[in-house]
Amino acid sequence: MTLTLSSRGQTAPFRAMDVLAEAARLEAEGADIVHMEVGEPALGAPKAAIDALSADLAAGATLGYTSGLGIERLRRAIAALYGRRHGLDLDPRRVVVTAGSSGAFSLAFIALFEAGGRIGLADPGYPAYRNLLGALGLRAVRIETGPTTRFQPTPALIDGIEAGQGALDGLLVASPANPTGSMLDRAALAALIDDCRAARGGAGRALIVDEIYHGLTWSQDAVSALELDDEVIVVNSFSKYWGMTGWRIGWMIVPERLVRPVQNLAQNMFICAPHAAQIAAIGALSPAGEAEAEAELANYRQNRATILTTLTGLGFRDIAPADGAFYAYASLPEGHDDSVAFCRHLLAAHHVAATPGLDFDPVRGAQTVRFSYAQSPARIAEGCARLQRMLAGATPA
Repeated sequence: MTLTLSSRGQTAPFRAMDVLAEAARLEAEGADIVHMEVGEPALGAPKAAIDALSADLAAGATLGYTSGLGIERLRRAIAALYGRRHGLDLDPRRVVVTAGSSGAFSLAFIALFEAGGRIGLADPGYPAYRNLLGALGLRAVRIETGPTTRFQPTPALIDGIEAGQGALDGLLVASPANPTGSMLDRAALAALIDDCRAARGGAGRALIVDEIYHGLTWSQDAVSALELDDEVIVVNSFSKYWGMTGWRIGWMIVPERLVRPVQNLAQNMFICAPHAAQIAAIGALSPAGEAEAEAELANYRQNRATILTTLTGLGFRDIAPADGAFYAYASLPEGHDDSVAFCRHLLAAHHVAATPGLDFDPVRGAQTVRFSYAQSPARIAEGCARLQRMLAGATPA
């Protein structure tokens, strides 16, 4: 029997993970790799998260199925977070706990859009948005952004897309964004929300906002879309600010009328988010857990200054704003025009792992690269020193 793959199964690779795999192979051979390819905090889960899970296990917790919407204690704790950060009185019933932000996006895309639906995405942008939409039979519509719009979509850009290609059924934006770190301020976010309300002759356009890097901002606090509109869907996760990447625990906030449809989908697709991770997340949201996460911000600030100074000095161009998150995204210096080859040589010869821009922008990404600065200051400084040696043509140390 010969199996035939569906067209939806022909998903593009996630190059950052391919780079990570090659870096792991070199590490297994004894190489000292500086990891600047993936957005994975070096610190790991807060001790408070580990302690919360340990206490439940010691008390005899069996970690069985939970509600498809998540443990009630966790949903209340997430709602309380919006009170502390944004002054919102959020109904915990609107909180859906998911298997990472990836689980949230899957649920949102299926709940909101019919097959063939057209969803606008900023390029450069997180590749899994585009790839997941395609796997679900939806169409990712590229919105080309750049320095003039601070790498974020605008109503004018969206209007231009719709004038030439037809109406969008939805829009997905991220603030802070991956790979650029660019943030939408209150006015810019409000303009996009107003544009979505008025779209399609007043019928409206669904808006999903990725807020996974909230808490990791460097000049001003991030604005949540929920401060401006209750009809948006907001996605977040414990992976970045709390450093809990492998725990696969996230959440989404949905309008009340979507709670039951999303719950039904979650029950059938995932049954529930991992029970152990939910317990740990409750600990992460404790005062001790948040204090641990906050303590790491000073390292990120130092790393950000180190890498932006290095890239500027080495002639990288169109460096993205890096308002938040822990990424630096830029065009290669003059004389370099192949980001895949650049990153391959940087890893093979100098043992620094970085991600070629084609992951984030399949049209212009051959000239761009993303560096993550989520490691310790000493490791980021070492990675920058190796990058300087590579561009100076020096022999690897």
